Amino acid sequence: MTLSEALAGAQLRSQLSPELARMDIQGVEYDSRRVKPGFVFFAFPGAKVDGRAFAAEAARKGAIATVSELAAPESWDGPWIQVGHGRRTLAMAAKAFYGKLDEKLKLTGITGTNGKTTTAFLLDSILRQAGLITAMIGTIEYRLGAQTLPAPNTTPESLDLARLFADLNAIGGTHVTMEVSSHALDLGRVYGLHFHTAVFTNFTRDHLDYHGTMESYFAAKKLLFDGAGAPPPSCSVINRDDEWGARLLASIKHSDRLSYGLGKDAMLRARHIRWTGDGMRFELAIDKTKFEIFSPLAGRFNVYNILAACGAAMTYQLPAEIITKGIAACRGVPGRFERIDEGQPFHVIVDYSHTDDALRNAIIAARSLEPRRIITLFGCGGDRDRTKRPLMGQVAGELSDVVVLTSDNPRSEDPLQIMNDALVGIRRSDTKTIVEPDRAAAIQKALKEAVAGDLVLLAGKGHETYQIFADKTIHFDDREAAREALRSFGFRKEPA
Repeated sequence: MTLSEALAGAQLRSQLSPELARMDIQGVEYDSRRVKPGFVFFAFPGAKVDGRAFAAEAARKGAIATVSELAAPESWDGPWIQVGHGRRTLAMAAKAFYGKLDEKLKLTGITGTNGKTTTAFLLDSILRQAGLITAMIGTIEYRLGAQTLPAPNTTPESLDLARLFADLNAIGGTHVTMEVSSHALDLGRVYGLHFHTAVFTNFTRDHLDYHGTMESYFAAKKLLFDGAGAPPPSCSVINRDDEWGARLLASIKHSDRLSYGLGKDAMLRARHIRWTGDGMRFELAIDKTKFEIFSPLAGRFNVYNILAACGAAMTYQLPAEIITKGIAACRGVPGRFERIDEGQPFHVIVDYSHTDDALRNAIIAARSLEPRRIITLFGCGGDRDRTKRPLMGQVAGELSDVVVLTSDNPRSEDPLQIMNDALVGIRRSDTKTIVEPDRAAAIQKALKEAVAGDLVLLAGKGHETYQIFADKTIHFDDREAAREALRSFGFRKEPA
């Protein structure tokens, strides 16, 4: 492939020389450490690091040119291609270099504030139940056929996506299920990709430190349905019960739309929901078709996640039998309302809920288990949206019997200041509150507070295995910390 073919459609700030345009390229790369002879290097501006600082290293390794939306450094004397948008240009170049595989594979993109991960796990389970070879890309992990890979980002850079698509295609794979974050949409990581199906789970306050306003945040989400740089998705699956979802639904004119929810206006509905000791059951209804769903998952919010996954599966014309088997086979998602059992006489649940809406949903789901009391432990992340801190505190205080306030990932902020922001909301109720900035000690105190019949909800970090401070990142896993604390109290469940 020539350089001009790779950059076709890019907004070039200056013309390529004929010699450079005809040059064959051997690859594209944004990480100078992975550059090989004949590659084109993409240098991005960053919040902490300027990618131009690595252009010289890339050139020494054999890069034939550097592409950037920034001007070349004053001392630069090699080929430098300035473009209007660096990440969009990389997305187009990666797509072209790897053979436009998004147009061959069936891509499902899932966006929304909460529920993306669980919905992705559920849909991937259905697709695999159908005998398909799939990839799943999301917050917890990436799956490629039988492989499980670490997930550095919820949505990878466009080049990494193109490589994953190529790997899936090489093993005969056909379907990709992706969590698509608002950051990825805004930055152009999925620019130019053609999605067969786009799913909208819900929309609540989050990431305002990045987007600034709810309208700007929603506009980023909506890009998935508008088809940024590519045709709009063939099918859209949207939560009709969410007010922003209803707004999105009304704005879409260019794809087959499938709404879901519990209300009568939804096309795909859950009816007669029953909570059982082993999960939930409900009747799924669409048009004149009805069939029974069983899931080991708990909570009303998971009814919506199941509906979203079922709706997406229906856009691929999968039969009810496959859908029901796939939902039943998804036993749980790491860090999403995950039970910790060491034989203690009370429930312990670890959940990723780190917005006020997600925390509310998790506590309501906990109430459905009919505990004696709910003890909620939570913290708020540093260097993130401060406005949600008192809102989370208010939710915890109003819906819990005991609140344990601690730290989450404080990053560069003072953990005590973050906790003070959350305390403003907690103090709107008279709920008993324990304040402990050390998260491990806080988990100990929360579990020590519990008696038979109680439920302890450890909220915020879920599947995460680290805690980020200003000067270091340490290993920390709420699930491990809970098990260690329970065992220190004398509880221990031997493996079956």
